[in-house]
Amino acid sequence: MPLIRLIDGVNELVGRIVSVVAIVFAGIIIYDVFMRYAMGQPTRWAFDVTKQLYGFYFIMLGGYALRHQAHVRVDLLTARMRPSLRRWVEVAGYVVFFFPFAWIFTTRSYNFAMTSWRQGEMTVGAMQLPVYPLKMAMFVAACLLLVQGVSEVLKLLLNRAPHIQEPVDVR
Repeated sequence: MPLIRLIDGVNELVGRIVSVVAIVFAGIIIYDVFMRYAMGQPTRWAFDVTKQLYGFYFIMLGGYALRHQAHVRVDLLTARMRPSLRRWVEVAGYVVFFFPFAWIFTTRSYNFAMTSWRQGEMTVGAMQLPVYPLKMAMFVAACLLLVQGVSEVLKLLLNRAPHIQEPVDVR
């Protein structure tokens, strides 16, 4: 289905691009440790920058994690169910729990980001960094998570969820 491929493709692309941020913030941490302990000249900016980069990294990978079923699951009950029943239980879980959460996350993060943008919000500390780009990233991440949920439900309804397979008769 083209919609599923589009949503999965966008979250895959975002996940691969954002994963590079981990390399960047690891490099900054190594640089800061080197400057602090080897050169005796700690940086004033590294801690604040890595904190923001880690927040960006963590929040932006939600849709990617959902796409790859890398989120926390408690399969105590559903693991023993037939795949067809498990599929419907998962759809119900998305409808009852996931979509209301994702909708609230999306709408609240939008309001949160717009308020920060209008105020030109900055961090307080050794180095003042703008906060609104990170809050805008929260909104984008919420949107990506919400649409990935749509993709996952469509896969469940169309019997294309790779983590739920019907038993194969090998007679």
